[in-house]
Amino acid sequence: MNGGSYEAAGPGSVAAHSIGTAHTGDVIGLPAEVLNAARDVQAPPDFTNLDQPPRCVGREDALAWLRTTLTEAGGTAITQASTVHGLGGVGKSTLALAYAHRFRREYTAIWWITADSAAAIEQSLAELARRLRPTWPGTVSQEQRAEWAMAWLQWHPGWLLLFDNVEDPGDLKRYLGALSGGHHLITSRRATGWPWSVRTYPLGTLDPHEATELICGYAFPDGAPTARERQEAHELAAEMGYLPLALEQAGAYLRQNPSMTITAYRRNLPTKLDKAADGLDAERTITRIWTQTLQALATRDPLAVDLLHTLAWLAPDNVPITLLGAADDDDFHEALGLLKAYSMATVTRDTVSVHRLVQTVLRDTAPAEPDGSPAGRHAAEDALMRALNPGRHPHPYVTPQWDTHLPHLIALAATATGDPQDDHAAGLYPAAARRLNEQGHAARAIPLLHAVLRLNEQVLGDVHPHTLASRNNLASAYESAGDFQRAILLLETTLTQREQVLGDVHADTLISRNNLAYAYESAGDLQRAIPLYETTLTQCEQVFGETAPHTLASRNNLAYAYESAGDFQRAIPLLETTLTQCEQVFGETAPHTLASRNNLAGAYESAGDLQRAIPLLETTLTQAEQVLGDVHPHTLAIRNNLAGAYESAGDLRRAVPLLETTLTQREQVLGDTHPHTLASRNNLAKAYASAGDLQRAIPLLETTLTQAEQVLGDTHPHTLTTRENLAVAIRKRSERV
Repeated sequence: MNGGSYEAAGPGSVAAHSIGTAHTGDVIGLPAEVLNAARDVQAPPDFTNLDQPPRCVGREDALAWLRTTLTEAGGTAITQASTVHGLGGVGKSTLALAYAHRFRREYTAIWWITADSAAAIEQSLAELARRLRPTWPGTVSQEQRAEWAMAWLQWHPGWLLLFDNVEDPGDLKRYLGALSGGHHLITSRRATGWPWSVRTYPLGTLDPHEATELICGYAFPDGAPTARERQEAHELAAEMGYLPLALEQAGAYLRQNPSMTITAYRRNLPTKLDKAADGLDAERTITRIWTQTLQALATRDPLAVDLLHTLAWLAPDNVPITLLGAADDDDFHEALGLLKAYSMATVTRDTVSVHRLVQTVLRDTAPAEPDGSPAGRHAAEDALMRALNPGRHPHPYVTPQWDTHLPHLIALAATATGDPQDDHAAGLYPAAARRLNEQGHAARAIPLLHAVLRLNEQVLGDVHPHTLASRNNLASAYESAGDFQRAILLLETTLTQREQVLGDVHADTLISRNNLAYAYESAGDLQRAIPLYETTLTQCEQVFGETAPHTLASRNNLAYAYESAGDFQRAIPLLETTLTQCEQVFGETAPHTLASRNNLAGAYESAGDLQRAIPLLETTLTQAEQVLGDVHPHTLAIRNNLAGAYESAGDLRRAVPLLETTLTQREQVLGDTHPHTLASRNNLAKAYASAGDLQRAIPLLETTLTQAEQVLGDTHPHTLTTRENLAVAIRKRSERV
């Protein structure tokens, strides 16, 4: 078939959670009048969240390059993005902060964004909205505030956004595409994987003279060093590999201990600097200078060391101070001040941040507590337990206030051992995973679900019903992330175990069978999916009843599989029946009903009945935006499908902008190479080709085909569709010539 990819919006995979009950998620959409009000909110003069100006030595060429790159296309008329990349500790964030302060008067607003994950970006934008509208009620979710901040940035040009420490370039696609009224400055360790519109600057270590000046600037703030001291600083800088983070922390130590000479400091350092095969080993460099720094901190204030070890296990940025200690505890605040003085942490009025390299070294070198746990781990767990589950109820109630702490729970889960005695916060992981799933961010819950599975395997055994449910949930998260290979392996194992332990027609066994069929279908394997769906539907009708939710989900999925196979005579009647039953059981605008309505409209379109398909999709999209929110994965599927229907009707004027919007949103929500993102990219490219714009269509199809071959495989139906679309576009181009 030469065309786009139509997608089911659900119900799809049915996850059975083993602990607690799911709570209804917040509606993330905002009324139009609230979004429009962003136009009327003016930022105060010099509006920013920047930290104080840094000591930035030897980066004049880099600063000049940044300014030229950001302004060469006409100031703020067109979005420009510039990326500074380099190894940890090389000074990327310092350079970005120095640029922001130097050109502060050139921007109407400057906002620093922690950007190591999509969730962190959303949290930073939510804080931007809170600063601009401090009177918002506490019931407004983080996602709603971030959505409002996006609208505000679109209405008010002339800003600078600084995205710090980007791990995945795909996390920025939405912002680089939708926000065109200012400048984007990005820091990242990644040198590759950036879109063509982003220019990159490789930041290296300092030269010997600059490195010496940096040490002296910290170590001798009140006077000029002697020639001997400068020579000693020069030798120390060489031993530190000219790495700015190491030089800064060595200089901060010398400033705090003025009676110690640089020579004595060097003498107390452990072994000479090790060199990695590819150059500087930054982690070993940092480890070496901490022997003395941590000893000094332990002597002056042991609480500071304890706090540092606690911070090592949380997310690196924006740890709320209230999470770590009491507002009226003077000893606690003095300890934070000492960490700041030694350049071990960035401390603001409300938050604490620690460099990622610092965290890595702390975790790798943490001494053991009396119970054998690594230093700081239990303190981090207990802090989150107090903040999120003060009553220590076994099933904590998840509220929007959890959103601030989710990155820290994910960080804990990513380093969990699976031993219940080693993880005091393990009881929070299932609730946090449910919260993410309700928000449509199931893929982000993978570290949490991994931790839950390991815990259940150790405590309950490999085939306990709760363990099997955990394995099912993790598989569903992998499926949501587009990792079908891992999802199918887990689901096949879970189904076999449930059949053995629970029996062939137990409710949980039927859920596993449905989910495995859904994963087969998502991977393009209809030969295995359809028979499994047919078996599952028959069993669901017998076990649950004709209109039970699991039966309706199974009937919907079987009908969609028929449609995917081109069997409209069986698909459409089954979908019409399912929709009627969903409306009766769930209500007119329930998520399951919206999914069923979307899928019926898709079958109408596939069968060529656009007169019924388009009005049904328009109604469904409006309802989904109101009920699920603007960027929920199901809303995005419906928006994609409506755009496809417009294109099928020859209405490219409405189809292309809708496809562009959907692709940008999917890149942000699902990631750059998720199968649904690939489908959106294919659909947009095909629409460009239909409009005669082959200059945009062919490169986009070439990119999509390469990604589809890597992610889905060479013979997946979506890969074949993209390859055929590319061949048609190339043929059209040759005919023009």
